[in-house]
Amino acid sequence: MCVDFGGRRALAGVDLDVLPSSLTIVTGPNGAGKSTLLEVVAGTREPSSGTRSATSAVAFVPQRTAVSDRLPLTVRDVVVVGAWGTAGRWRSLGTESRVAITDAMEMLEITRLAAEPFAALSGGQRQRTLLAQGLARAAELLLLDEPTSGLDSASAQRIREIMRSEAERGVAVVCVSHDPAVLADADRVVALVRGIITTDTRFYP
Repeated sequence: MCVDFGGRRALAGVDLDVLPSSLTIVTGPNGAGKSTLLEVVAGTREPSSGTRSATSAVAFVPQRTAVSDRLPLTVRDVVVVGAWGTAGRWRSLGTESRVAITDAMEMLEITRLAAEPFAALSGGQRQRTLLAQGLARAAELLLLDEPTSGLDSASAQRIREIMRSEAERGVAVVCVSHDPAVLADADRVVALVRGIITTDTRFYP
């Protein structure tokens, strides 16, 4: 698979498959193509050549810096968006979707913030809200872009615990990160340099 944009090749000959019940970390220097790879897997960017195949529902959690501070939504509104994949946009939420939303907010410890404006949250609270949105989708493939970057130690630890918990629950988790603590939890580490996979190390059979 290759991706070209802005007059340059962002990904070159990338071939990556991910398995259920695993935590895959994608790492590498800035500009290596890590976020582009997640976008292709999520289906938000088309490859220039090659194919993308996803046989299960996908939840994509971008960096909090990619989300506008002016988003006129409450914390619960943001999490509810994650359930649109199962309930359908603007449709009434069923019991299963409402339970998934409640569970996700409790897991990320943001229930007390439900009525707060998303724009008023701290960086850690925003990242936990975006992760709760991803969990509310109840997807089999969870994509995370730098989820612990710039967070306090408690928020970062909580997010690492959630990633491991989701992998143990059977979800295929793919996370872009430079965080040594995140890398230490990985079942697999994929290194990208200039759009090319240079190493692919698996810590499971």
